[in-house]
Formats: sequence, C-alpha cells, structure tokens
Amino acid sequence: MIHLMKRVAAASVLLAGTAAVAQETGATLTGEAAFGGWRDDRPGIRRHFTPQDLPAPFATESTSNSARRVSPPENVSPQLPKGFSAHMIASGLGGPRIVRVAPNGDIFVAESGADQVSVYRLEDGSAKPVQNSVFAGGLNQPYGIAFHPAADPQWVYVANTDSVVRFPYKSGDLEASSEPEVIVAELPSGGHWTRDLAFSADGETLYVSVGSQSNVASGMGEAPGGLDAWRSAQPIGAGWGSETDRATVLAFDADGANQRIAATGLRNCSGLALQPATNALWCAVNERDGLGDNLPFDYATSVSEGAFYGWPWYYIGDHEDPRHAGSRPDLADKVTVPDVLIQAHSAPLGIAFYEGDQFPAAYRGDAFVALHGSWNRGLITGYKVVRLLFDNGRPTGAYEDFMTGFVLSDGSVWGRPVGVAIARDGALIVSEDGSGTLWRIAYQGSR
Repeated sequence: MIHLMKRVAAASVLLAGTAAVAQETGATLTGEAAFGGWRDDRPGIRRHFTPQDLPAPFATESTSNSARRVSPPENVSPQLPKGFSAHMIASGLGGPRIVRVAPNGDIFVAESGADQVSVYRLEDGSAKPVQNSVFAGGLNQPYGIAFHPAADPQWVYVANTDSVVRFPYKSGDLEASSEPEVIVAELPSGGHWTRDLAFSADGETLYVSVGSQSNVASGMGEAPGGLDAWRSAQPIGAGWGSETDRATVLAFDADGANQRIAATGLRNCSGLALQPATNALWCAVNERDGLGDNLPFDYATSVSEGAFYGWPWYYIGDHEDPRHAGSRPDLADKVTVPDVLIQAHSAPLGIAFYEGDQFPAAYRGDAFVALHGSWNRGLITGYKVVRLLFDNGRPTGAYEDFMTGFVLSDGSVWGRPVGVAIARDGALIVSEDGSGTLWRIAYQGSR
C-alpha cells in the first residue's frame, strides 16, 4: 500500500508539471497526459478525451475515496481565468442545487436539502441581493426548475424527486400565489434522485431526466415476457423491473400528458439544457462506478430522440461492461457515442449555454458544466466548473477548467459545484452544496 501511495503521488507531481506547461502554452492535454487529479486543475487547462483513451476494465482497483467537506477558509474565493472575479451572493443555503434565471433576472435556486425553491433579486451589476424570498416550500427534494412559456412565463415548473408540479407565475413574483398543480403525479423514486427539467424550443414538450436505481442494474432480473418480447415492444435499450423508465430522458406534453421515453441508457442525466444555436437538448451524465479510476468517462452530450447511450450493458460506444458480458449483443452496434467525454468520476451535474455579452466573445455559444466531484477514484477529481468548447455550434470534444480552487487537500474540499445559469446581465451564477453558497462570476477585462 505504501508503494502504491508513492506511485500515485509521483504520478500526480508529473501530471501537475504537464498541466502547468499546457496552461502556459495554451496546448490541449490529450491521451495519458489528460488524466490526473485536483492538483492538475487550474483555469485555462484544456483536456480532450476520445474513446481510444479508455483503459481496460479494472486497470486499477476500484476505491472509495470521498473527500471530507470542511468549512471554507477565511476570505476564500474560487480561482478563475484572468479578468474574471467571483462574488458570493448568499451562504447558508440548504443544499442549493439547480439554478435558473427568470426572464426578469430573478435567480431561482432549488434548495433540495431544505425542500424549497428560493428567489434572489440582485442589485444591478452586483452580487448583492436587494430581495430574497422562499418562492415555494414543502417540496420533496426539488431539483429541476423551468419557466413556461419561455419568453413570458405563466408557470414555474419544479421537479420533485417523485413528481413534477407547477405554480402560477407572473413576472416579478417572489412567492408562489397558490398551491402547486401536479403535472406528473408519479416519477420513479429512490436511487439517483435528481430530476431536471427542460422545455423544447417550441414549448410543446417537457423533458424530465430520471437517473438509474442502481449502479449497473445488477438486480433488474429477467425481462417481462422474455427479452425478445420486451425489446420488440419497448424503445431500444429500455430497462425493466426496478429500472423501468429509469436511466432515461422522459418526455411529456406541457400539461403532463402523453408520457413517452425520449432517450435511454443515460445512467444519471443530472442536468438538462437546450442549446440556443441548434435547439438541441443536452444533458450532463454521471456514468457508472466500480471499473477503476479512469473508467468509464462521464460526459455531456446532445440527446437524440430514440437514441440509446449504453447503460447498463455498454459504455462510450460498444465497450461492453464486463459485469453484463454477453447479455445484450443485439445492442452493441446501437450505442450513440457522447459528444464530450469528461474524466471519469468527475460527476457532472448542471449545464448551461453561454449566450451573454459580458464575457469575451470567444465564450459565446460554449457551455458551462458543474463537476460535483469524485468518490470512486484514488486521486480525487472534479470539484470545479468547466467550459465545453464549441465551434460554430458544434462541440469540439475539448473542455477547459474555468472555476477551480474548491479542493484544499487530497482529503478535504470546501465546495462542490452543482448549478450553473446565465444571469440577464451575462454574469455566470454558480451554486455549490458543499458549503451551501451561491456565486456571481463577472468579467472586468484584463485589469
């Protein structure tokens, strides 16, 4: 064990040096050089993983290595690229998760740990709240929030862990004016509990993400009526038993009717967003555990109607999970490869596309993803916000560290990013549930 720890430490030092060179030169880390841990993270570092970079299953032992959450040091501030600054909006929140910005600029925060949705109204050009309120309480682990219709909302939709409800809304409301209306009465509960929401560009379709019950569906059992009957009647890659309607993006009409499965094989799609340039639905996905430090990649991807993304039988294309060896050869050539691969066990949650005018022009059209942080890795990773790089609306596959500094040591962190949203003035809003804080990231230029 001592020799293993020494090898891990030596590898960390080597990779940190590689990252420093990449930061200075603007190079993109690829292949073996792109792997690493929190010591290799700093604003501006770019990584690009491909399916060819996947190691063999069990190349390293699977480990449990959760970082201890500690109080933030005095005067701590996240690390950002030159010209950016971070200012705290609020602290002491009850498990702040997904963040959404209303058309009038109010910031809605799902406080999942407090079973409520809160609202913050900021002073213009500032992180200072001039008003804040609990919009709705008495919820059940609220997570996703969506405004409908988008341009002039009449409703605020909220995803509980087991249902979707909506509240009547008019611009500027800081408190719900009535009790919630139940739109989707029953969603699968337990297991991966987060449920995010997004509407299609025309507002006709409500998408709801539902994560898996388990890590790799080990308790799913036999398909009802036999596998041939099941696959002939269900979408490609649909699960059954305890995984029925799970590891999916579900679709509904705006009033909650007409439930159907939009996509399958997404182990835990914890964040949904619509890409403005293409109107494509995107999700940020936590992949499975137990195959080693660097396997398989987490990812962010556009979601195609009817597509299958692999879970639990395959990952990142036709790479078969050895724990399901030989179970579904019929699916091997039907797996959609995700658009942007992210280092394994980073735990991507929130995703938001940047269409503001405050940040430099190069940011426009890119996306921000919050990485909540690892537990199933020898050297912890994640615990940061990254920027997905796009070119004319198409993902390049590369991503860049944007907001780091939440990790204090190999075993302690003070922050775990979750939600990202773009403020009406073009600032970036970030929630983190390690310390329960909410941040505004602004750009002042090179000064």
